Parts: sequence; C-alpha cells; structure tokens
Amino acid sequence: MRAYFRQPIWLFLICVPAESWAQTYTLPEIEVVAPVDSPGTLDSASQGEVTKERLDERPAYRPGELLETMPGLIVTQHSGEGKANQYFLRGFNLDHGTDLEITVDDMPVNMRTHGHGQGYSDLNFMIPELISGLTYRKGPYYAEEGDFSSAGAIHIGYLDRLDHDIAEVGGGSFNYGRGFAASSTTVGAGTLLTAAEIYHNDGPWQVPDDYLKFNGVVRYSEGTADNGLSLTSMAYSGDWNATNQIAKRAVEEGLIDRFGSLNPTDGGNADRYSLSGRWSERNGDQASKVNAYLIRSDLALFNDFTYFLRDPINGDQFEQTDARTIIGANASHSFFGTFAGSDAETEFGVQTRYDGIHVGLFDTVRRMILSTVRDDHVQESSIGFYGQENLRWSDTFRSIFGLRGDLFHGNDDSGNPLNSGNTTAFIAGPKLSLIFGPFNKTEYYVNAGTGFHSNDVRGATITVDPTDGVTPEERVPLLVRSKGAEVGARTWVIPGLESSLSFFVLDFDSELVFSGDAGTTEAGRPSERIGVEFANLYRPYSWLSFDLDAAYTRARFTNSDPVGNHIPGAVEGVLETGADIDNIGDWFGGLRLRYFGPRPLIEDDSMRSRPTTLVSGDVGYKITKMIQVRLEGFNLLDTKASQIDYYYTSRLPGEPAAGVNDIHFHPVEPRSFRVNLAMKF
Repeated sequence: MRAYFRQPIWLFLICVPAESWAQTYTLPEIEVVAPVDSPGTLDSASQGEVTKERLDERPAYRPGELLETMPGLIVTQHSGEGKANQYFLRGFNLDHGTDLEITVDDMPVNMRTHGHGQGYSDLNFMIPELISGLTYRKGPYYAEEGDFSSAGAIHIGYLDRLDHDIAEVGGGSFNYGRGFAASSTTVGAGTLLTAAEIYHNDGPWQVPDDYLKFNGVVRYSEGTADNGLSLTSMAYSGDWNATNQIAKRAVEEGLIDRFGSLNPTDGGNADRYSLSGRWSERNGDQASKVNAYLIRSDLALFNDFTYFLRDPINGDQFEQTDARTIIGANASHSFFGTFAGSDAETEFGVQTRYDGIHVGLFDTVRRMILSTVRDDHVQESSIGFYGQENLRWSDTFRSIFGLRGDLFHGNDDSGNPLNSGNTTAFIAGPKLSLIFGPFNKTEYYVNAGTGFHSNDVRGATITVDPTDGVTPEERVPLLVRSKGAEVGARTWVIPGLESSLSFFVLDFDSELVFSGDAGTTEAGRPSERIGVEFANLYRPYSWLSFDLDAAYTRARFTNSDPVGNHIPGAVEGVLETGADIDNIGDWFGGLRLRYFGPRPLIEDDSMRSRPTTLVSGDVGYKITKMIQVRLEGFNLLDTKASQIDYYYTSRLPGEPAAGVNDIHFHPVEPRSFRVNLAMKF
C-alpha cells in the first residue's frame, strides 16, 4: 500500500452568479491524498505501506496472516487458534513478537514481562474489515520506534468511517463460521462507528479447537488523521482447546496421526478490553499529535511440550497466567521550516507506558493446579524521548538524523523473596538515513542505527531457580542493544512497477532470554544477521496486479562455541508471490504462493526443518453493487508440511527417564474452503 502525505487545501476561486458576489461561501476542508511510496517520500528501501484495498484482496486463514503483506515476514501458528501467532523475519524466529513491534490504532500489542514469552503479540482482537491500512519499517533506523522494533515495526490503522454499513456471514471447512456487522453514522460534528464479530473454528484436529471468540468496537471521531480526534473502545474474548506441536516419533510409531494430540486438555482463554483516544492538529508550519490508551488483558494458557519428562506420573502440563493493566501515552510535535537554507522538518516526541502485571506459572494436570512454580506481581514502566531532523539539502539529496533515549524501571514482588527486586536501565542510540535521488525515477538509501529490546523483569531480578529455590540463576540485562545498517534502492523506472532491493546487517550484543515456559533464564550469545530482500509490486492494468517478495538471511552466533554457531529457528529463505484481479465484469479473485524455507533446529545445523510451500486463493462475484459472495481456499495443493518445527527432548510413556531428542512439529492444516456473503446498506 502507499503511505500518504495529507495536507488540507482550500478552494479560493468559486464561480457564482454575478448577483451573488457579495455573498460569502464557505466550503468544507478537502483532504488531498498523494502516495508516499513514490520518489522523495520514503526513508529506506525496506519501508512501505499497504493499502486497505490490497489487504482486502488477500485470503487469510487467521487475522494475523494479513501482516505477511510486509515483505519477508512469515506468520504461523504452533498451537490453538486463540494463541498469539509465531513470527519470522530477517533471520529471526521472533517467537510471539520479540523484536517485531506491532501496534493497532496506536496501541501497543507487544506485552512486556509476559507469562508465555517476551513481546507476546496476540492479534485475535483485530477485525480485518476495519483496517484502514498498515505501515511497516525494518531495522533500528527510526527514532520513533522503540522497544521490540529492531527487526521491524508494523503499525495498523483503523477506519473512522465506513462507505456503507456492512453485514457478513461465512462458513466453511472444520466447522468454521463467522458473522460480522458494522455501521457508521453522523453524530453531532463527528462519526460514530460500531462493529461486532462472532467467530468459531474447530480446525482439523482430533481434539477440536472449538475456538469461539467475540469482538466489539465502538469509535467516535471528528475531522481527519492530521486535524481531528477519536475515542475508541474495544472488547475481545476467546476460549479454545489446543493441539500443540507433537513429537515426530509419536506419529511414525502410530501412537497418534498428524492431527492428533498428546495432551487433549491443552488450551486457553483470553480477554482484552481497551479505551484509547487520539488528538492531532496540523497547520502550515507545525503539527502535533497526542494519543493515550488504557488496556486490560487476561490470559491463561495450558501447554504440555515434553509430556512425561519432568513428571513421569502426572505429566508435564503447566499453566501460564498473565493479568495486566496497561496505561500509556505518546506525544509528538513537528516544526516545518528551513535550516542552513534547506527545507527542514524537526520532530520531538515522548512515549510513556506502565504495566501492572500479575504473572504466574503452575504445574497442572488436566488443567488442575498441582503446585506453584512462580507467582509474581510486577510493575514495569518506561519513558522514551526522541528527536530527529529531516533536511532536504537539494532536489536529489536529503538526510535524517535522530537520537533516542529510553529509561526502564521494573519491580518484581515474587512469591520467593530471593527472586524479588528492582531493576533500572537506560539506553540511548543514534539513527542516520541518507537518501539520494530521485535519479531517473530511482532512489538510493543508506541507513544505520542502534536499537534494543527489553527483557522480562523476572529475568533481571532472578537469583535462584524457582523450581527448587536453591540453584543459582544468572540474571539477564533489562535492555539489550542491537546495531544495524542497510543499503538499498527503490525504482519506479518501469511504468506500473515498483521494485526495491536492500542489503542489511543486524547485530545483537546478546540473545539472553527469560523462558516463560520454565520460569528461568536461558543463556544467550551475541549474534549477527546478514541478508538481502527484494520486493516488487506491478500493476500493468487497473484491474490486474502482481507481487513478488523474496528474502534470504544468514544468521550466526558470533562467538565461538563447540556446540556450533547456527541460531536455532533462524529463518533463511522466504518467498511470496501472487496475482490479483478485480472488475473483470463482476468477478474478482487471486492466487498466492508462500515459501517458508528450511531452518537450523540446533546449533551445529545437523538437524534442519523442511521447507513449507503453500498455495491459497480466492474467487468472488458481485451479485449486485451492494452484494457479493467470495470463496477462499487454503493449502489448495493439500501439502503435508509443518507450520513450525522444533528439536528438543521429550518423553513418551515407556521411554527412558532421560527422554528422547526428537523433532516436534505442528502440521499445516489440510485443504480447506470458506465462503462469505457480504452485503452493504
């Protein structure tokens, strides 16, 4: 999609009859929208925006898969549908969101010090029809981006108004069903938008997911994104069973089939409620924006990944709980003028956030608590300041220099006083972008900067293993620095075709992590990722478009260790391509191919995952201008592959007490179809 500069203009010349010249006519403010993905408007080769139209064209098995419109990103799942997605980008297995910052309507999705994993990003509350578009950036080169953004950042916007009221109903394979309705109407000086969604899906699993979720949105807005305000409330509730990744040997030995479960009581439930507001104002030489949010989130997860390795009698199921209240606010102010004779844009911003968290880890059997591993009350707060100067030195050269500083503080009141404590950390880093061109409709970019991600506060205050209360544990730093650089180019030289090519390097001082599954820290090592990305969007006709995105990354630990230097789970090759048609008479549709390349599963690269190639598509017919029907197909070739693979030790009944090292995988859902009827009013 195209990013946009929006600037209000006024029509000063009005043709009226001569006898009316003495009258005064006031016309409404008109918003002129010009594409940003065009020469002179982008800051790197790995930055862009995806329009609502492109998002609407894409079939998605789950809402989070819409993020795959960001070139090089893979979105998958290794558990029940209600759990957060798994993300892969730029040589990272990002787990559920570490190093990929995600916001929806200016609210953070990533959860700090989370019960299941740092940066946990659950997008099941997102309603696709309400998305106005998304913008993305990759690398630590942007002063506005803070925690979790080293690999990339995605910002998802919501609509203020609908062109028409909407009602939809859908059904399909595996007891899939969905109903959705939305309406917007003028209220006073603004617009009131309301929407509701109900969703159910069993999936192909022998233990049905029985995923049932409800979503609701109420939004009041006035004006535009640059000059206006909005107040939004959202509510989400979901409940599900889960078939987690399973041991490969269990399938090969005939204990279960590919869609079977080794613990039928795994699953979870989640709730999310939010209230947010935005105010913005822009005039000729200044622009301001303020947003604030209040989020209440609750999650309970029941997982069993190792079966009978830790507890040969009751099994290894555990519950992770996370109940939190988040309060935050962001403000920015920009000045437009000149500096040293050059056009200049100066921006300053502040970002604050507080999380009050009750997080727990419990050993369970059939979802009943046996014992408490950890029970912590955590308070975590942060404040970030940034400033940047965008200077256009000439028609073919501009520069952006930024500086960012972040202060974090955490307090852990743990059930074990030995693991209680306070921690504070500050980190600062420069950002630099040089943009050359356009030369013959081509721009060239050089970007560099430092970034960071936060670690779990429990890992920064831990002293002993919570399982025995005695064994010493190593603390992790609260903030971990990243360093990155990139060179790239983007060209529009061929009419209708936009292509970008970028080469990047990204280093982390350490990949120390806190394991929410074990309640302890895991040793990490410094790392480096070097890669290349190639993205293309071609629109030869108004009714036809093609896209092709490819990426390859070499990821390695940079210190020497006999176990090897490969980073487990680091994605290497990624390719996605597709074609979409619209307005062929009353028909529309598309076809997509996604390649998720093999990955090392352990440090010496002796065990690797197999690649996964999936084909999906859709076809639709416009019965009238206001009614359409759409058929979506997923895994059309019925490929037997994995959504994700891991290699670790687990123990099935009757196996040695030390367990067995094995590949554990979550299979891709088999071929399935969904049909949707949409009506506008």
